[in-house]
Amino acid sequence: MTITMYGIKNCDTIKKARTWLDSNGIAFAFHDYKASGIDAATVRCWVDEHGWEVILNRAGTTYRALPDADKQGIDADKAVALMVANPSMIKRPVLDLGDRRLVGFKPDAYAAAFA
Repeated sequence: MTITMYGIKNCDTIKKARTWLDSNGIAFAFHDYKASGIDAATVRCWVDEHGWEVILNRAGTTYRALPDADKQGIDADKAVALMVANPSMIKRPVLDLGDRRLVGFKPDAYAAAFA
């Protein structure tokens, strides 16, 4: 099974998740979507699986800096477009396990996923 972590290299939550995976001997690839970008099809799959409300990080500074007009009337399509244009708005990390994805980092959820 190939595991891929999607996120931003300098994010504190990413650092915690990477440390957890490393300390548990779990190999993974890292995709920095701020440096390498992210395609709409991938983000759409995440939104289809978890809902845009989970994937879109509305607590982050990038989202809060958006003009109010961009924050109005958000639906799945608009959320995907916003996240592709501004990958910093994607909740971090997204851990792709192949058959499913974990969004955010909670040690208990990671432990359960790899039990």
